[in-house]
Amino acid sequence: MRKVLFWVFLAMVLGSLIALNPSTPWAQARGPIKIGFITPLSGGMAANGKDMLAGFQLYLEEIGYQVAGRKIELFVEDDEATPATGLTKTRKLVEKDGVHVMSGGLMASTGYALAPYIDSKEIPMTYPIMAPDDLTQRQRAKWIVRTGWNSSQPNHPFGEYAYNVLKFRKIATMSLDYAFGWENVGGFQKTFEEAGGKIIQKIWIPLTVTDFSPYLAQISKEADAVYAMFTGRSALQFTKQYQEFGLKGRLPLIGGGTTTDEHALPSMGDEAIGIITALHYSEVLDNPANKKFVKAFREKAKKAASYYSEGTYTGARWIIEAIKAINGDVENRPKFMEALRKVELRDVPRGNFRLDDYGNPIQNVYIRKVERVRGELQNTVIYTYPNVSQFWKYKPEEFLKQPVYSREFPPLKP
Repeated sequence: MRKVLFWVFLAMVLGSLIALNPSTPWAQARGPIKIGFITPLSGGMAANGKDMLAGFQLYLEEIGYQVAGRKIELFVEDDEATPATGLTKTRKLVEKDGVHVMSGGLMASTGYALAPYIDSKEIPMTYPIMAPDDLTQRQRAKWIVRTGWNSSQPNHPFGEYAYNVLKFRKIATMSLDYAFGWENVGGFQKTFEEAGGKIIQKIWIPLTVTDFSPYLAQISKEADAVYAMFTGRSALQFTKQYQEFGLKGRLPLIGGGTTTDEHALPSMGDEAIGIITALHYSEVLDNPANKKFVKAFREKAKKAASYYSEGTYTGARWIIEAIKAINGDVENRPKFMEALRKVELRDVPRGNFRLDDYGNPIQNVYIRKVERVRGELQNTVIYTYPNVSQFWKYKPEEFLKQPVYSREFPPLKP
């Protein structure tokens, strides 16, 4: 009997030690923590995707690919910036590779496509970049946490800024024709018009277009500015052709933050100078966390740090903090998911942020103006809106009564 009691007592002591110290061999015996990551590594959005991957890897390198006494394995797939491929690659990572958590993705349309599958499999996933509005609004996903932003979020304050500060009254918008573009334009239109301005045109451009001249020719002579939303290769092509078409200098260009994001900005020339945009990040933010991140990213990637790289760098840290909170018990999916929802980060490159009750970050929005400083183009911050919610100044319950921003909403006024 004494031997039995001894072994029971010993088991209890060892169990307590394991719980207190997950870095013991027992924690390691559970095997590596598997993280699945999708991003476009080919095609027109490859520059964005490579920034995303480099940012995610950078944070994992900083912690030695280890957390809570367990090694981390990163499984990467190229989603080619298409929803169907993104869904196929996610299935592979979840069902074949057996990842414990998913992250990544670029296109808002991919974000919408993945949500039903992620919820059906009950696999935790974070969206550090994908920004579809409705996934933290009317169609909240149970197994997704957004660590980035939603598409309309920076455009709500920017619409007011364009009217009240820039003094624009009639604006034509030009945007890529998909969910991310619709929601950027929609958020801007809502607040710009409520402030007293008017959107006189909405020109939608297919993602495959490389010659923008037929669309530039459509801009109304009544416009006193153009709001543009582009990303990847299209951002480079559009800004260059805007100047070649003779519009720069006589028709101010403003836009969504990705239009002059640092993934494309270093490849632009004087055509970009003076463009004003809104986003929750700029490489030149003056805080210690950002200076450290920019230095490390430039050393690793040999290029400027973009919002895409900051988003995934910070997003990786979010996942790691959640894993720490549950002592590495990622196999307990509900527990892991709950931990992901409770993380609150400070001292991160973009500035402190936390999640609202709907699972979307509340964070600063920066109004940026492209300038050339010490021979490099940069997004100089000219104004900061602190702690911006996805609902801006509206009550959530009232805001959610309107449709999600789309091609048709808000409509053009007569």
